[in-house]
Order: sequence, then C-alpha cells, then structure tokens
Amino acid sequence: MDRKNFINSLLPLGLSVNGFAQLFGDKIDFISSDETSIKVPPYLKKGDSIGITCPAGYISNEEIIPAVSKMKEWGYQIKVGDVVGKKNFSQEGTDEERLADFQQMLDDKNIKAIMSARGGYGIVRIIDKINFSKYVLNPKWIIGFSDITVLHSHINRHYNIATIHSKMCNSFPSDWNLAEQVQKDSIDSINNCLSGKIIEQTAVPNKNNKPGIAKGQLVGGNLKTLETLAGSNSDLITKNKILFVEDTGEYLYSIDRMFWNLKRSGKLSQLNGLIIGGFKIKPDDPGEEFGKTLEEIVLEKVKEFSYPVCFDFPVGHQKNNVALKCGMIYNLQVKETNVTLKEI
Repeated sequence: MDRKNFINSLLPLGLSVNGFAQLFGDKIDFISSDETSIKVPPYLKKGDSIGITCPAGYISNEEIIPAVSKMKEWGYQIKVGDVVGKKNFSQEGTDEERLADFQQMLDDKNIKAIMSARGGYGIVRIIDKINFSKYVLNPKWIIGFSDITVLHSHINRHYNIATIHSKMCNSFPSDWNLAEQVQKDSIDSINNCLSGKIIEQTAVPNKNNKPGIAKGQLVGGNLKTLETLAGSNSDLITKNKILFVEDTGEYLYSIDRMFWNLKRSGKLSQLNGLIIGGFKIKPDDPGEEFGKTLEEIVLEKVKEFSYPVCFDFPVGHQKNNVALKCGMIYNLQVKETNVTLKEI
C-alpha cells in the first residue's frame, strides 16, 4: 500500500488528505497528482477584491499604480498591503512585516486573490512561518512568478491548490496605449485566468523540439529558485507532471548545473512533458566559453526519455510572459509545425 492510501485508511470519515495536512502541518511530503484531488480556488467576478502585497523585493507605491488602475478596469476592487513601499535594503520591509502582510491577506475571506507586486528575493525567508490552515479551507488565487515560484512549489506539494504563474505589478506598462501588443496580451491573460477562461497558449516551433503529446498537471517556474528548493520542505514533486522552467541572468555553465540538479534528483525521469520558457543568458566571459547551447544542455539531460520537449515557450522574464494556472491539468502537443498547451 502506498503512503497516500495508507494515510487515507487512517483518516476519519470525511477528512481529506488536505485536511490531514492542515491538522498536522507541512510535514506531509507527498501530494496526489490525481485530477480529482486538485482544488481550484473560486474564479473572480466583478466587484471581488484582489490584494497586492510584496513578500519578496522592494517596490514603491508609485510603481504599482499602473497595475492597480488596470485591475480596477477589469472590475475588481484592490487592497494594497501595508508593507508596500516599506524599503528594507533590497526587500520590502522586514521579514516580520512581509510575513504579517501576506498572512493577513491569506486569512482575509474578502480577498479572493493575492498578487505579488514583484519578485526579487525574500519568500524563502518566511515560507516556513506562513500558516496555510485558513487558506486550505478557503483557497484563493496566488499570483506571480520568479521568486513567487517558492509559493507555487510549496502549495502544489502540500495542498494541491491551483495558483497562477504570471506577470506582477512591476510588469504593467505606465502607459497602456504605448505598450507593445504582446505585453498587453500577457497582462490580459492574468484576467483570463482569474475569470475562469480555459487557457490555451501556443509557441513558435523550434527545430530542437522533441515532438509528442502529453497530459498532466502543470508545475514549475524559475529554474534557479527550484534548484534552491531541492531537498527542502518546499521541493517540487514532478512525477507524471508537465514541468515548465524559465530563468534570467545566468551563465550557460550555471544553467547546465541546474539541469544536472533536475536530472540527478530524479525530477526529469518520470515527467510527462517538459516546457522550456524564456532564458536570458549571460554572455560567456572571454576564455571561459562553455561550448554548449541551451538546447544542447537540455537535450543532453533528456535524451533517454520519450516525453515531448518544447523550447521558446512564452513564459519567463520577458514581455511575452503568458499567465498559466499551475496545478491544473493540461494537454501538451509538440509538433514540427506548432506547439499547443491547453487546459483541460
């Protein structure tokens, strides 16, 4: 009997695995990737409230104005957290202030979604102190990417509640009319997720893609952040899932090391599919050339696996960063002529 079924046999009638996790805390080191176990927060309707907080890097009150204005145009009320605008070196307030602000929004039943104002660094400093007990009983959408990968991974591992990987407040243009269409579409895709639209995204073909069809729960985020979570209480479980990764400002040798981490930790061996998003790569230092491309680095690590792999998917630290519902079931089709990722 596997561990999940064994614990289920011990649970009192009516208590779910998520309820067990709520009672006994984040010591549960498994989660079902079964489609029926996925918990989807209520989709938003006009008049619902979105909270803006910043559990990681610093942003000013002025810098979130474009995001506040646009989300109000979508029909939502906005509550700005007390920590926004409080600078503590590179972070938004102290650990205690960021934790208190995030916790308050997590527990507030009137807030239906929480958008992180920006990424940066800082969530790993507070993740073990966040109390998810009320959130498990009344889920809401957690929105963001980059350092917010910590939350996506932790929540997927322990609670199997869907979250949204997308742009944050610092990515909204100051003048909507002057923004590129691809940036507008990426931002509008956040509202598509929040309002319950079925997500379907495409990518341009890449000659290095490995064709195939896959179905599975979509998980992932920033590659460097996922590497730092390895072996921790927030480590991502990838078995039978579709994994997407992206990163920025890394050397090729560093990217190679991170993919070795994925391979050696078993995260690549039992995937259903692999999506490579945007990677902004640092040029090699003169005389220190690594000698492999991003595509070569990835394909070397997955050559013995039969699942589909696609490159250049529109997700990452770039203008074309579409919103994706992490934890939901998707179909991935990688063909020579096109790539499609569609929520089921």
